[in-house]
Amino acid sequence: MLIIRDSARLVACGVVALAALLSSSSATWAQTAVILVRHAERADQSTDSLLSPAGAERAKALARALATAGVKQIYVSKFQRTQLTAAPLAAALKLTPEVVDAATSAPIVERIRRDHANDVVLVVGHSNTVPALIKDFGHPDPVTIADDEFDSLFILFPRGTAAPSVLRIRY
Repeated sequence: MLIIRDSARLVACGVVALAALLSSSSATWAQTAVILVRHAERADQSTDSLLSPAGAERAKALARALATAGVKQIYVSKFQRTQLTAAPLAAALKLTPEVVDAATSAPIVERIRRDHANDVVLVVGHSNTVPALIKDFGHPDPVTIADDEFDSLFILFPRGTAAPSVLRIRY
């Protein structure tokens, strides 16, 4: 997995590289790309918290970063924090995020493979569900997201029956 650390210049380069990769994707991949992020910063520790002001700003930054990435579908969990993280991008792209059960990742992976064979898909999840999805897509290396980490963007490139490539960008 390639990791690009915090830096506006590196993030801009990462997004430009993402756009280039997505526009020249191989037809042998199951999807063009699956982009996975953890929800933005929470307002509090309640079960269904809203986003904090920093989280709302991060959601806007995500929308700016992915505005030209070609996202065709957005999946979120039932919790407001995932839905609010996706909202600015969904509004900009005129998409309605689909709420899925985040408790089990295998059905989400199957659905993405089945329904979005040639699409770029965004999944906004949680610190435990994003790594589980990456694993269920076949990535062999464990991924962890710290409790206080809200700035990782994972771009997963499926490669047929081979393990997917995963790029981790801080945004």
